[in-house]
Amino acid sequence: MNDERPPGATLIAGIGNVFLGDDGFGVETVRQLAAHPLPAGAEAVDFGVRGVHLAYQLLDGYDMLVLLDATARGGAPGTLYLIEADAPGSVEPGRAVLDGHHMSPDAVLALLGTLCEGTGATPPRRTLVVGCEPACVEEGIGLSAPVAAAVPRAVGMVLELLQDGDEDREPLRELRRIR
Repeated sequence: MNDERPPGATLIAGIGNVFLGDDGFGVETVRQLAAHPLPAGAEAVDFGVRGVHLAYQLLDGYDMLVLLDATARGGAPGTLYLIEADAPGSVEPGRAVLDGHHMSPDAVLALLGTLCEGTGATPPRRTLVVGCEPACVEEGIGLSAPVAAAVPRAVGMVLELLQDGDEDREPLRELRRIR
């Protein structure tokens, strides 16, 4: 565990499988985010399908986690969502399925809750998901046109979240859809 992380440290985690079409949204968004300077204390990492690694990295002490992922919620393909996730550990710790290549964000947060209990580490105070409605998550490399068009907008959302910080901000009580 790293106790030297600056206050307000943020981890932006791109997750998804680039071999399943639009499931690669998070990975591509982190790749494009790398072209932009990030504020001190913020880092963007491509975790792909390595959910266990993400859970262990979070033990290093981050105040905020931003997950970038394909998120099927019934909207039109390419619709972006900003969702405030429940606190890590709010998912039953025993529910974490330890399949390092098929862990959903819920499973990662459940594993993190279990790891924090065992180590005394503190989970991020805030977890946000920038999700994108996929068009296709079947075998194949490359994003569909609507999801590819949403990536630059998602990068802008993340940069705005980092710029605004979260000091004294009320929780996002409802899902925000952005077209």
